[in-house]
Amino acid sequence: MNIASIIRQASNRLAASAARGDARLDAETLLMHVLGHDRAYLYSHPELELCCSDLAKYDELLRRREAGEPLQYITGHQEFWGLDLEVNPAVLIPRPETEHAVETAAKLSKHIPAPEIVDVGTGSGCIALALASELRNAHIQAVDISCDALRVAERNAARLGLAERIHFSESDLLSAFLEMRPRFDLVISNPPYVGESEIEKLQVEVRRHEPHCALFGGAEGLDIYRRLVPEAKQVLKTGGWLVMEIGFSQEHAVRKLLSDWGKVDSIPDLQGIPRVIVARKS
Repeated sequence: MNIASIIRQASNRLAASAARGDARLDAETLLMHVLGHDRAYLYSHPELELCCSDLAKYDELLRRREAGEPLQYITGHQEFWGLDLEVNPAVLIPRPETEHAVETAAKLSKHIPAPEIVDVGTGSGCIALALASELRNAHIQAVDISCDALRVAERNAARLGLAERIHFSESDLLSAFLEMRPRFDLVISNPPYVGESEIEKLQVEVRRHEPHCALFGGAEGLDIYRRLVPEAKQVLKTGGWLVMEIGFSQEHAVRKLLSDWGKVDSIPDLQGIPRVIVARKS
């Protein structure tokens, strides 16, 4: 069977399955993964016949995608901030919305000669790695409560040549730094912010496959913010910044937690929905 026929049949299979997304794009991406070639290769070799072993591998990946497993976990990759990241079920799949937090943090830090930054709940390391790629003089700490997530982040840093720029360590939020003097210019986090009452509103592939500890923040989705805000104030230098991604409709509640901070702003996403909260320690 040739590439053109395989993609056509696979697209039809995925379109009729439980998988969410663009069936044709997913079919092509999985075939690219099996063959080790890019999309241009698929388009320029439509008559190429696949061997039996490649067909078997491809069929197995299609079965996983049909069952709703995220494409990123099947291929083991996700792009974020132009970086190719390893992902697996130990870490949340990085979303484009989180790039708003990175952009905000980079703008706040670029005028500091050697900014001290901590990424809380680093997961795959996407935020820390993106900031390390943008801020060459930054000193970055990246913490997570999950040892499995930290191993993924460390592998990403090593593969991208950024391992010497970031120190990864296990910590429950900022607990590892609370006994020290205020040392950070910026604290950044994409914390778990989905309310447990909203679990049924999530896509099936999200709630079945992505780590719940990285998704859910208590009944209202605010539990981590309630802990992180005072901890951030404790570890930040005077004038330091806290940058946090927030969920839909959470702006007002999170602003209330920041009522004693000197300056609080929100940054909207491309749909105009408040996506990032920025607060300055007065």
